Amino acid sequence: MFHSVMNLISLWALPVIILVILSMGIIKKVPIYEVFVEGAKDGFKVSVGIIPYLVAIIVGISMLRASGLIESLGHLLNPVFSIFNIPADVTPIMIVRSLSGSAALGIFSDIAHNLGADNYATTLSAVMVGSSETTFYVLAVYFGAVGIAKLRYAVIVGLLADLVGIIAAVTVCNVMFA
Repeated sequence: MFHSVMNLISLWALPVIILVILSMGIIKKVPIYEVFVEGAKDGFKVSVGIIPYLVAIIVGISMLRASGLIESLGHLLNPVFSIFNIPADVTPIMIVRSLSGSAALGIFSDIAHNLGADNYATTLSAVMVGSSETTFYVLAVYFGAVGIAKLRYAVIVGLLADLVGIIAAVTVCNVMFA
């Protein structure tokens, strides 16, 4: 019963939201198409404006991966992580996730392909990817899109949130799957 209700909600949620927005626009006599086109123009301007930030993130991650720094850091931290039942295969995700979601998903894909879906490292990696954020990507893209130059405490808070997400992922996986 619960699953069928959730399936029904997930099937109809987006069409209902779109219909409500369009209905409210018609009721308030908003020129819907013109407003949509204006929003699309603004979205395109934002996309063009964040390209330098995206290039910087991609180049930085590529340099870290190509230099072997991520793998070396993983091997260096492995003795500490083994105390907390964190496999060495998961270390690159912990390092890269704050920088790039696509790089973390690429590493996760390698882990899942090499170790299999039922492996503890695969499960822990999946939970880590789902419980942390791409902090530097968010800061570069979204702060860059609105022109915020001084990040103040955003980096510290973002990295602390990532750390809490990783600790929560390790704790949950140790309790449920280890």
